[in-house]
Amino acid sequence: MVESRLIGPVRVVGAGLLGTSIGLGLRARGIDVILADASPTNLSIAVDYGAGRAALPGDLPQLIVVCVPPDVTAEIVARELAAFPQAIVTDVASVKLSPLQQLRELGADVSRYIGGHPMAGRERGGPLAGRADLFVGRPWVVAAHDAISYQQATAIDDLILDLGAILVEMSPEEHDRAVALISHVPQVVSTIMARRLTDAAGSALNLAGQGLRDVTRVAASDPELWVQILGANAEPVRDILLAYRTDLDRFIDALDAPTAPGARRKVAEELAGGNTGVARLPGKHGQDRRFVTLSVMVDDTPGQLARLLNEVGEVGVNLEDLRLEHSPGAQLGLAEISVLPEAIGRLTEELAARGWRIAG
Repeated sequence: MVESRLIGPVRVVGAGLLGTSIGLGLRARGIDVILADASPTNLSIAVDYGAGRAALPGDLPQLIVVCVPPDVTAEIVARELAAFPQAIVTDVASVKLSPLQQLRELGADVSRYIGGHPMAGRERGGPLAGRADLFVGRPWVVAAHDAISYQQATAIDDLILDLGAILVEMSPEEHDRAVALISHVPQVVSTIMARRLTDAAGSALNLAGQGLRDVTRVAASDPELWVQILGANAEPVRDILLAYRTDLDRFIDALDAPTAPGARRKVAEELAGGNTGVARLPGKHGQDRRFVTLSVMVDDTPGQLARLLNEVGEVGVNLEDLRLEHSPGAQLGLAEISVLPEAIGRLTEELAARGWRIAG
């Protein structure tokens, strides 16, 4: 068992995906985890799953992690601060300024509270989706404020490091502006695009490839949760959407008369601007390195994808990213393998020599 930085016990309030994953990760390090949830079923599943134990009279947690929906985060944090005056309390809500403001309005002791936000998740929620390694290598924001000292926040730093996450320090305002840009506005844009599909002809949808799936993937998220998130972070989201609307209007104006002088140049400049923005996204592990992509045809039969990935490893090339595209009715798919530029030539030659069909 790997030694933990935390002493424990750690109380986790909310046995959903994040709460259960935190419990599983800490239990793997031998920490005593106390679970609490408004749903007896969720609590029972998480306990049976090995994420911790139910609360007992006299429990004195060192740290409390509140993992509940954003609209009740401040209320639950205030309750935990009052119930356990010796404990440091954090949360995992995806907005940070609003809970802090609400806690101050409630008169809570924010000298023992500091907000957090792990940038990790899965397509499914609930305790059954929990994973001990969910946070490994993922950023975890700590939103510090003036009322809490560095020494008091040490337990939260230890929690993050114990779970294998990467600690990122930001103010609550900086965090909310950042997630508005990289998470909340993309959710809105994806949702609006996906709504265009509701009345689309089936013949059109059958042509859909990976591009459309990439753009609309997050549109399948929980509407109730996102109403809470967008309501709590409305101002920065609105500001970015207003700028986005200006950009969209400019693009539409260029398409009003596509053969007019300068119209094609305007469209090209907008597209090139998108290339510039994408190029700024960091690669794996936050590295600012660009990758190149190789598309390999994979027969739609059991074991073929596993064989491809195994042979990429045998060649000695590190896989940086992988995307799969499969058209309805087709008997093969495309595996888009991203690698470092210096590896692409050797990988192409080796895979071709092993019988793989290279599409691009």
